[in-house]
Amino acid sequence: MTVVEPRLTLERRLLREHTVIIACDEVGRGALAGPVAVGAAVVGPRTSRRRVPQGLRDSKLVSEMRRAEVAARAADWVDATAVGWSTAAEIDEVGIMRALGRAALRAIEQLRGVVAFDGALVLLDGNYDYISACGGTLPVRTQIKADRDCASAAAASVVAKVARDALMVGLHTEHPAYEWSHNKGYASPAHRAAIRAVGLSPYHRASWAISDAPTLF
Repeated sequence: MTVVEPRLTLERRLLREHTVIIACDEVGRGALAGPVAVGAAVVGPRTSRRRVPQGLRDSKLVSEMRRAEVAARAADWVDATAVGWSTAAEIDEVGIMRALGRAALRAIEQLRGVVAFDGALVLLDGNYDYISACGGTLPVRTQIKADRDCASAAAASVVAKVARDALMVGLHTEHPAYEWSHNKGYASPAHRAAIRAVGLSPYHRASWAISDAPTLF
């Protein structure tokens, strides 16, 4: 399989009309437990002229062993990063898409004062603008496979993935039966077996049809 290296082609084109690009990508959307996280990575004109860090990819294409190193290089490369969160309880309350929007807005709000929002554009991975749907006021450009093709979105993806994985490893110490240190809250056989044996934790998305969730590992 040919691995696509993310580039800055789209960002450079968008920066002709915008002062900065705030790329956003989510992680944890399909998990059974834990929060959803949205990473934000800022690229301005100066960064767009710099070489993309070696090994930067969509987080799903970076091995777990190398992910923290790649995330650190990505964070050093972009102008700023942030990660916003929505809890499992919040996902149960408002649904996954609205929870994604809230998490994205929380990530973007962390950048206030660090990034000038006047003239900024949000580059959002995917084909649905859940940020504007949740009340976001910055203009949003959706882009399918942005996390694969756009270096800024790949940076947001890997930064968010490392942050969420670390959180799930920490939660594993509270609820070791689910083996979150390995599956990070996704539907592994061990995770599903533990749910059948001991039930749901406060970190599970109780509104989901968890017993019917497909095994992802």
